[in-house]
Amino acid sequence: GADLVALAVLVGALYIRRHSRKDLMSAYVGVNVGVLAVTLLLATASVGAGLGLGLFGVLSIIRLRSTQLTQHEVAYFFAALALGLLGGIGAPLTTTAALMALVVASLWISDHPALLRRNRHQVIMIDHAITDETALTAHLTNLLGARIRSIDTQRLDLVNDTTLVDVRYQ
Repeated sequence: GADLVALAVLVGALYIRRHSRKDLMSAYVGVNVGVLAVTLLLATASVGAGLGLGLFGVLSIIRLRSTQLTQHEVAYFFAALALGLLGGIGAPLTTTAALMALVVASLWISDHPALLRRNRHQVIMIDHAITDETALTAHLTNLLGARIRSIDTQRLDLVNDTTLVDVRYQ
């Protein structure tokens, strides 16, 4: 029960309101409930927590290799896994609930829209090749009307005269 309440807050109140990806909502819920079920079963068997943590690692590798996720999606993914493991380990309810609250609260704070809200991130295709980083920064400053924090040129195509750049700005 504590797991499902924590999961509802994590996915329903935090993730969906902030990021609105239905496909990942079902992934978070499915992974959480699946991990919870397996952990509950492992808790009744004679195997230890090592197997459960190994399962956590295997599930993470399989899922994270199947599709590209952004960093905040990875954070929610691991939180859903952790909630499932916490719910199934069989620790006292007060300890489990406190740890689940800590997981959910940490994402609530670290992914809050007001935190660093002036910072932006975009991947931009520029319609001409710019080889000089200083000139590229000046062009992006003028284009975005913002202070450039960092740039990462991802592709410079001299044949087609384009530049693909990952830019972080304020």
